Amino acid sequence: MYKRIFDIENKLDEGMFLFGARQTGKSTLLKEHFKGAIYFDLLNPRVRTAFKRNPNSLWEALQDKPSGTLVIVDEIQKVPELLDVVHSLMVERGLFFILSGSSARKLKRSGANTLGGRAIPETLFPLVWPEVTDFQIDKAVQNGMIPRHYMVEDATKRISGYVKVYLDEEIREEGEVRELNAFERFLEVAAISDGEMLNYSNIAADCGVSAKTVKSYFQILYDTLIGYEIPAYRKEIKRKIIQAPRFYFFDVGIANFLMGRHALKRGTDDYGHAFEHYVIQEIIAFKGYNEKRDRISYWHTYDQKEVDVIIGDANVAIEIKSTEHVENRHQKGLKAFHEEHPECRLMLVSLDPITRKSANIELVYVLDFLKTLWDGGIF
Repeated sequence: MYKRIFDIENKLDEGMFLFGARQTGKSTLLKEHFKGAIYFDLLNPRVRTAFKRNPNSLWEALQDKPSGTLVIVDEIQKVPELLDVVHSLMVERGLFFILSGSSARKLKRSGANTLGGRAIPETLFPLVWPEVTDFQIDKAVQNGMIPRHYMVEDATKRISGYVKVYLDEEIREEGEVRELNAFERFLEVAAISDGEMLNYSNIAADCGVSAKTVKSYFQILYDTLIGYEIPAYRKEIKRKIIQAPRFYFFDVGIANFLMGRHALKRGTDDYGHAFEHYVIQEIIAFKGYNEKRDRISYWHTYDQKEVDVIIGDANVAIEIKSTEHVENRHQKGLKAFHEEHPECRLMLVSLDPITRKSANIELVYVLDFLKTLWDGGIF
């Protein structure tokens, strides 16, 4: 069992939307922290069918509960019609609600009641470094950090099942895609694009669909919390910079599975891509949990200089390399960025075990970086 660092009790006011991809641990977290809450699980077919037939039965079940009673509705996107009733119970009866879900898409498309700002949206990410007492970097890079996947040595079968459930329940059940086979092919091509700049036309050609369809598919990944974009850093000073966003799956283990990256070995390009993804995954989670407003972006010039992560307005620049021996060539992107942003803090995160400083660049062993990040020493 992992002790999650998401401080849900102190974040809860009168209401909360708790979003997170499947199996990140939302239900476990809620049941552990709110044992006395009234709980409705919409993954239960009988409960879901009953509420779909008569959403007002939620009012009938709760109307006599005292003000301040906490009610949890799990997988709220399954029956968005309940949100009108929830709103009434919050306003008229003073009940508190946590509404969890693995997709905001159906809520958006149905025009569902967003409770007038009474429920604050929060996100639960996969496991992060401080939550794992037996942390192993190679295991995290290969399996990813979804709890059920990290806890086994070979997560291939579990991730295969995860992808199948995603396609069956998030995509087919909600009728989001007419041709599921085309979407499956898109997932494979999107995995090849993981950590890369998006080119919708090229992806469309590989998938055999239009660029417009590809854009709609990516939006499905974002709305169902399976992927996200990192924008390009846009402040152009000397060098001309590329402004296309980069795409990442929410968990590196999913990207590895879709790309067939099994038994990753240090020193290979595949390991390097997965290592970079994992470190960025931790940065994104830290930003989310700590409500940091600093923008996360990347920098890439037309003359092929790049930096993987820029925090804020060039406050920190982070290059990520899986090498165990940092050399001058690994620092070229940071040096180029420093020429244009001389006040920026420069960090190179790697598997080189000796944390040290080379001129104005901090060379940081990945485990030292993770400790510094979660201690608040990066943002």
